[in-house]
Amino acid sequence: MRRIGWIHPEDLLRYELQQSELEGVDVTAIRDRWCNAGFSPEPLGYPASTLPRERREQDLARALLAELTALPHPAADREPGDWPGIRATLGSSGDEPHHAPSASRIGGAWVGRAIGCVLGKPVEGIPRQGIDEIRRATGRDPLRHYFTAEGLDPATAARWPWNPTAAPTSLVETIAGTPEDDDINYTLIALRILEQHGPEFTAGDVAWCWLNDMPALRSFTAERIAYRNLLLGLEPPDTASAGNPFREWIGAQIRADLYGWVNPGAPLRAAEWAWRDASVSHTRNGLYGAMFVAAMSSAAITGCSVDAILDAGASVIPPGSRMADAVAFGRRLGKNADSPCAAYRQLEQAYGHLHWVHVLNNAALVCYALTASRGDFDTAIGLVVAGGWDTDSNGATVGAITGALAGHDGIDRRWSDPLRGRISSSLPGFDGVGFDELVARTLSVAREITSA
Repeated sequence: MRRIGWIHPEDLLRYELQQSELEGVDVTAIRDRWCNAGFSPEPLGYPASTLPRERREQDLARALLAELTALPHPAADREPGDWPGIRATLGSSGDEPHHAPSASRIGGAWVGRAIGCVLGKPVEGIPRQGIDEIRRATGRDPLRHYFTAEGLDPATAARWPWNPTAAPTSLVETIAGTPEDDDINYTLIALRILEQHGPEFTAGDVAWCWLNDMPALRSFTAERIAYRNLLLGLEPPDTASAGNPFREWIGAQIRADLYGWVNPGAPLRAAEWAWRDASVSHTRNGLYGAMFVAAMSSAAITGCSVDAILDAGASVIPPGSRMADAVAFGRRLGKNADSPCAAYRQLEQAYGHLHWVHVLNNAALVCYALTASRGDFDTAIGLVVAGGWDTDSNGATVGAITGALAGHDGIDRRWSDPLRGRISSSLPGFDGVGFDELVARTLSVAREITSA
């Protein structure tokens, strides 16, 4: 049987050594025991390696994972995970009154999210240097349209192959509607959760929706671990921490937009809803990434400035956290960097030690792209995807925010026409759903909330 990535103990241990060290844990003794047994401490690839392993490797990994989990993790006071603890770090500021939802802005957010996701899909997993080569070879420098294979020389194509699952549906030659993607699936799931459970939904409702609607292998990294933990009988928030080295990766950040769209002008409320959702699979900065995007989405749907959007996002992040530092760093680069290349180099110097799916490096890149673009849709999605790392997730986030600012009719049809007004999905009841229907359903949820 083919091995399933992201869940095997020997893979998890390698990632846990990195994650625990990032959280300030001294992992030296455990790493030494692993290495002295003849095993490499470095992760073996993306997705986690599917090669067969020795039984002794798996047994040792399980034992060491248990020891790592039992070690104290410092800085909990600066990076709390419970909502009262998080709220206590944010001061006394509260939400402004709700604004009336706008069909045009919600439509722009939905379509913009899909466009940015599709733009980033073919180059997901390719380093920035490879993306640069592809862009130059195919006339996409600067990046102002979907990627193309036309003009790509064989040497460059061999050196930097497209993401194999994305190229058949996400190049300009192959797009025929919005292809299925987890970055879109989770936005659909959030809509269903609110339609079924309303504003009082719980983390348990989120978990049940995953189990009921989401195929297990359409979850990745932290979500796949949480899914496994749910099947083992754990409940949130334990599902986020048990054997989960991906707890501060980007997964929760990609799930949060809709909580902002239905809470226009209420970033704190949007952030708390995103926290509930994120607590199924993430801790600390993984939670803050979701809260950050939900708050920015809440501001963007009102049509305010990019600076105000980023201020709203920053306002819900514990100020002593690593996420707060990443957001501030990305914003400074957006204002001060001499060029995108100079900004990318500085981002890589600061965060290149992190996995390309971690939340901190990607959040900093998102902040850079939003700030440097001043909210222009084409510029923003081009900058964030050209910057590398988690290209489809970042493209979706930035596309949704700047799409909301532009409104549906403010997005050039060269982007929207290839999507043919519809979304493919692996979720029951959503495959082939049209953007018009999604906008109407989102508006209905938002109006119920704002009138309550």
